[in-house]
Amino acid sequence: MNTNAARAYGDQQVNTASPAQMVYMLYNKAISVLQEAIKAIEENDIQARCNANCRAMEIIAHLSGTLDLEQGGEIARNLQEIYRFSMVHLMKVDRNNDVQAAQDVIGLLTPMRDSWAILARRSADELRQAVQGAKDGNLEQQDLSQAAAAPASEQSEGAPRSSASEDEPKQPPRPSGISISA
Repeated sequence: MNTNAARAYGDQQVNTASPAQMVYMLYNKAISVLQEAIKAIEENDIQARCNANCRAMEIIAHLSGTLDLEQGGEIARNLQEIYRFSMVHLMKVDRNNDVQAAQDVIGLLTPMRDSWAILARRSADELRQAVQGAKDGNLEQQDLSQAAAAPASEQSEGAPRSSASEDEPKQPPRPSGISISA
């Protein structure tokens, strides 16, 4: 496959991705470029390490910049702290040629990437309901797939599960507080 075709395919993936898929792709790319930085450190390639590490920092800064701290509440604040910790660690990669710092950040990003991969497979409505359920604290007691499939009105703790009639109007999901821009 030539370079132009590969670039066009990649552009199409980004342009058609859902917000959850975009977040997954960003985490995946950050992990990938950090692995490149580790390889560059092992090969004593300073320029490649710097390029890869800078790209990882740009991605993490973008993820941090898209957080809506007002609507995202505690989840957004926790993510902001993870991103801040990651940025400080990534400075050590360049300053000290530190493989362990890059591995630490990969260790933080990998479970979040894996979680976003699961969420990216769900429809946009299921994703909004799952995020809202997490914000409400209801997912501790329910399986994610059950919470994502249930209407928001049925996600309160202890609410009986009944099938909603098709005549009832569906309420739109509330905003998640996590904003992603391309």
